[in-house]
Amino acid sequence: MKERAEQALSQAGIQPTPNRILVVDALQHAQSPLSLADLEELLPTMERSGIFRVLSLLADSHVAHTVNDGTRSLKYEMCPSGAGGHSASDHHVHFHCTRCGRTYCIDCPVPRVPLPEGFRALSANYVLDGLCPSCDTE
Repeated sequence: MKERAEQALSQAGIQPTPNRILVVDALQHAQSPLSLADLEELLPTMERSGIFRVLSLLADSHVAHTVNDGTRSLKYEMCPSGAGGHSASDHHVHFHCTRCGRTYCIDCPVPRVPLPEGFRALSANYVLDGLCPSCDTE
């Protein structure tokens, strides 16, 4: 089970320590992007600072990316293109439910925005707010 996490770290040139494997495994099995608080709940044997250090390393190495869904708490998810990827699939739309607070990945690329000459986008954060199917009772 943890072999996939270890492989993702190794492919990115990151030493697969036990804490790193735990965090990557949790992100790989998550149904939606996870916050630091979510990971604290899932990984009670790890300290908050240790989880944060691993998340920072994963984000800096492009193994995972951050999602700013407007909740003032960054969410993290594995890059779809794989370890260390910079694929177009890594920049996709997210949906944030304003009732339950869950953030979902939407299989849709971030729309291309024509930039003025000399500008180069390095990342994009595209989040739609609304109600998920479970919360939309109308």
